[in-house]
Amino acid sequence: MKRWLSLLKTGDWLIVLLSAAAVGFSFPLLWTRGQAERAVIRLDGRIVAEYPLTEARKFAVQGPLGETVIEIQPGRARVLADPGRHQYCVKQGWLTRPNAIALCAPNHVSLTLTGGEPSHDSLNY
Repeated sequence: MKRWLSLLKTGDWLIVLLSAAAVGFSFPLLWTRGQAERAVIRLDGRIVAEYPLTEARKFAVQGPLGETVIEIQPGRARVLADPGRHQYCVKQGWLTRPNAIALCAPNHVSLTLTGGEPSHDSLNY
């Protein structure tokens, strides 16, 4: 490995450093697609509530297993509590990006953030 490193000249190192800097600066520009604007809460696929992500609030949804609590703060939302056994949707934490989703499958509740330009296609994520 040291053998090929000794072949690099000052101009080569400059190109490597400039390329690394260009990648570092372009990464946030290419992977951010705007802010989420609304939280959509569904029960059995039907929308039961839709709130803007501009003010703090909590919303409870009564599912087949019990109550799922959704917490909304400016710019983000999360599942605060769920009666499901494994708590996967609670452990997912705060959602901040458009098209992000938290599924509480045992209780048939989902939380989706909408608005802005989605950062990914949920089917291929």
